[in-house]
Amino acid sequence: MALKESLDKFKKQQEMCQKTLSSIKASSSSTPRVTPYNPANAMSAAPAVKFSSDIERLQQIHSIRNTSAAAQTKRAIDLLKQTRQALTAEQINEACYVDVKANKDVFDRLSNNFKVYYDGTRFFYKPKHDLKDKTQLLKLIQNFPEGIAVADLEDAYPSVDHDLKALKAAGEIWLVSNSGSAAEDMAYPNNHRAIEVDDDLKQLFRGIELPRDMIDIEKDLQKNGMKPATNTAKRRAQAQVHDISIKPKQKKKHGISKRTKLTNSHLPELFKDLS
Repeated sequence: MALKESLDKFKKQQEMCQKTLSSIKASSSSTPRVTPYNPANAMSAAPAVKFSSDIERLQQIHSIRNTSAAAQTKRAIDLLKQTRQALTAEQINEACYVDVKANKDVFDRLSNNFKVYYDGTRFFYKPKHDLKDKTQLLKLIQNFPEGIAVADLEDAYPSVDHDLKALKAAGEIWLVSNSGSAAEDMAYPNNHRAIEVDDDLKQLFRGIELPRDMIDIEKDLQKNGMKPATNTAKRRAQAQVHDISIKPKQKKKHGISKRTKLTNSHLPELFKDLS
């Protein structure tokens, strides 16, 4: 009897052990396998570090930001003038690499510049005359019968130079240069009206005697602040060095020969000296 009880107890213990082993096996198969950390594997899995392919752009940014505040401000103003758009500090930095936000000196110069309007968020280019097209340009010039400087019109909008030439070609305006410098060109309205000149003024104009020598004319032009288009003294000096005559060429007079076509044959007395 005691032997039978011992066998039953042993069987129960075996069954419990078998259940325990089965549960351990099931849990181990469902748990993901963890690979031990290996520094060599970690280094091989990391992507290789490469130098930036945008080195030239980074060098340009470094070069620009090392320039003076005045130079950086001019660069930002040129951008505003070219685009004619309202740009934030971030947009200016992205477009021309001038960090307005980080450089207080540049920010103060730009926001206080008379060519720039700052509304607290964006920067605008501010031309002297707020014009949009050729029609507004002509209307403005017509309001200045005494003339308006072309330099004051050139920054109105990008195509203003083309419109000035078009208005001149159409006879709507006059473009007059005061000297060899284009910065002093003036635009005048052409009102298509006949100008009456007093007879005394005409007589005074006709009574002015001009110098006969070109050198004297050039000297008078220089005295009045104008640059002569010629330099006669220099030209004559060069001619003397090279022994070149600078006398004006005279057209040869061709006589009448036998090959001359006679059209007035009814006037034979004109051709008595025919050779």
